[in-house]
Amino acid sequence: MGSADEGTGGSSAEGRIEIRLHKMQQLFNSFDPSPFISKDLDDEAEAYIVDSLAELPHARSAELLIHLPQAEVELRTATDLAEAIHGYFGYRQGVTRHKLRALFRIGRTSLLIGLVFLAVCTLLSEAVSRAEWPSLGNLLEQGLLIIGWVANWRPLEIFLYDWWPLSQQARLYGILSRIPVRILAS
Repeated sequence: MGSADEGTGGSSAEGRIEIRLHKMQQLFNSFDPSPFISKDLDDEAEAYIVDSLAELPHARSAELLIHLPQAEVELRTATDLAEAIHGYFGYRQGVTRHKLRALFRIGRTSLLIGLVFLAVCTLLSEAVSRAEWPSLGNLLEQGLLIIGWVANWRPLEIFLYDWWPLSQQARLYGILSRIPVRILAS
């Protein structure tokens, strides 16, 4: 978004995310050849909007205010801009939900593999404990159990920690796909 002259943003406690722009095109990725309504948002603009929403105490009741020079504001602009923003964040929500489902699929597969490996390691550990190898047997027995549990580290990490950020991001994108958008001439 840049300095105060290039375009700035600011959010307030009232549940507003405010962005000041010189041109509407500042909001969109300049390398995206898509038509206006289908354009991707600029990475910095997206990050600013999402981060600002995450900081608001009542994100569901937030609104997005875009300040543009009078020459950039037309009646149709507000509707098109709101539609473009909603479409973009709706698409991002879908992509993020897809990533979340893929992560859970990987977690389930990893958990199944890890539990089977743990069972094999436990059986091997039992077999080693019955063997007549006094010092080596104890080392192998403990090592097999440790390796079996370590194999479950990744699935536990997925189900305990990794899914939270994606779920939060999908929630924010969902709110932004429906956020009221107002354009103010400045």
